[in-house]
Amino acid sequence: MTSQQTIQALPERVPGARFPKQLLQVPATMALFAAVVTCLANSYWLSAATSAVALSLSVAGLAILYGQLGLVSLCQFALVGVGGWVTLRVGHAFHPPFEISLLAGGIVASVVGLAFGLPALRLRGLYLALVTLMLAGAFQIIISAWGFPDGGNGFLGRADGSGRAMLPRPEIAEGAVGYFLYVCLAATIALLIAQWHKLGRPGRAWALIRKGETVAIASGVNVLTYKAWAFALSGFLAGVSGALLAGNVGQLDGRAFGAFESLNLFALAIVGGVYNWYGALIAGLLLRAVPALLTDLGIDGYVTIGIFGVALFQALATAPSGIAGQIASLIARLRFGSAKERVR
Repeated sequence: MTSQQTIQALPERVPGARFPKQLLQVPATMALFAAVVTCLANSYWLSAATSAVALSLSVAGLAILYGQLGLVSLCQFALVGVGGWVTLRVGHAFHPPFEISLLAGGIVASVVGLAFGLPALRLRGLYLALVTLMLAGAFQIIISAWGFPDGGNGFLGRADGSGRAMLPRPEIAEGAVGYFLYVCLAATIALLIAQWHKLGRPGRAWALIRKGETVAIASGVNVLTYKAWAFALSGFLAGVSGALLAGNVGQLDGRAFGAFESLNLFALAIVGGVYNWYGALIAGLLLRAVPALLTDLGIDGYVTIGIFGVALFQALATAPSGIAGQIASLIARLRFGSAKERVR
């Protein structure tokens, strides 16, 4: 009975009229956001917005794991670091177009994310969270010892003193405004890919797995394949996020990739909302815009820890769907009220 109810609740395929309409929300919203920021932001806020959009992709990866499968992964920021490290290494070693370095970072982070996700084949809940948090801690130790490539020789690509180099931005986006628009375009494509997975066959398979692996197997879903698919896609999005961050400033600092940052990222993913695609953008803005605002006001940035803690408590207690879910509910009520007025 449970299997039949679950299958009936999930349509065999998304109706053709609905599918493109939902996907078109992504480029439309991103275009509006990019236009507003470009017109109103100064250089300081433009840099913060660029980092926020880049980090929204790592949150989108978390939304796939937690929102679709109910899996708690606390090593997502480590995968952002992996993507950034590979992007910097490929860029400094071979000097290819930025897009090649970006894809290399995404692919390697996808493979590492798949390896990090292997415990999920046997573990769930608290045990999976602890294992992935330990993996994030291991990455913190490794990156503290290795550092990020900065134009040197050898496998690690480390330079001494004046030999350090910055990763060049794409030729079509060398300025701050140009690179912000470039990041928005890359994020739009990546978010479209993530949303397409959620609305398509992978999303239906993930929903069945979340209901119960027994139900999913009985419905013909290959649980191993679709779990691996989710971790690989999540890792790829995190890797692209790290690549875009590396391009924003030209280099990365290992101190910014501690295990606590993965915890912070997961908490803000809950606050922003993991069940709507724009929850990732909201979480990215919270992660970068709030500290930037406090810094601009002369307030210690560590205050954000308390602010985010209160926001997480409020989300868990009153709004499990996050800010994005509340926005979606408000829009639905407004549409319902408008429809009632037209009927009258």
